Amino acid sequence: MTGRAGSHGPGAGDAQEPGLRGTSGEGAPRDGRRVSGEAEPRDGRVPLRVAGAPLTAGEREILRVLRRSGEIGGVTDEILIAVGSGIVEGRLKPGDDLNSVELARRFNSSRTPVREALLTLEREGLVEIAARKRPRVRRLGLTEVREMYELRAELYGLVSRRIVERCGPERVAVFHGIQARLEQAAAAHDQERYFWLIVEFRNTEARLAGNETVRTVLDSVGLRTLQLRHLSLSLPGRLETSVDDHRRLVRAYDDADGELAAALTRSIVRRGLAAVERSGWTGSAD
Repeated sequence: MTGRAGSHGPGAGDAQEPGLRGTSGEGAPRDGRRVSGEAEPRDGRVPLRVAGAPLTAGEREILRVLRRSGEIGGVTDEILIAVGSGIVEGRLKPGDDLNSVELARRFNSSRTPVREALLTLEREGLVEIAARKRPRVRRLGLTEVREMYELRAELYGLVSRRIVERCGPERVAVFHGIQARLEQAAAAHDQERYFWLIVEFRNTEARLAGNETVRTVLDSVGLRTLQLRHLSLSLPGRLETSVDDHRRLVRAYDDADGELAAALTRSIVRRGLAAVERSGWTGSAD
């Protein structure tokens, strides 16, 4: 969503901002309500949810990490998951403008829920808000990306060791079910389903490890890297490599080999970073 720069505060200039098909402009309710059946945005990147539609895997993950309930609590949550999933799934690119007036009109709300949603996404590192500029999708340079992947590799190595120390065969058996679904998704070349199953695999590991501090850090860093993990798994050959890596990891859990599991986990994360680097990622909007 791009357009001319302007003030974010309410004022007489609001009515002059460009609208979208099907939006109500000046007559929009100011209490945070939205109208179902509104037209899709012209850029197609941050569509409104269909009223009553079940949450997608991406929407559930964003609500989980942000400690929302499992249900959408109002228009602020609607905006959160629309913008957040757009960033994660690549419909919104680094540097893209997030026009607060346009978002308010699209969701038929006042600008307060928009501000709340964008501030939350800023705290999670997905959006950047600078004085006298429009909010925009945050750029992640390669140096920061490498630092986050290094942190994730070490923390997931710790997670894998704790799983072996804490969990017997009956608890690690959960990974067999996820691995079976991973193999099905890979065989069907269903990259989107495969990606969210990998997220489920990692979330299950963090839960079984039983260290809430580590889990909280992984959630925060993980949300910032979801767009990169999504990108890396879309590259040629990545599904096949990933499914083999996770098959070996599940075997290490079965064998209660904590050091091997930790080494495999670190290797999996580093392979993901190498794929991002090969993709040509620069963190820019181009």
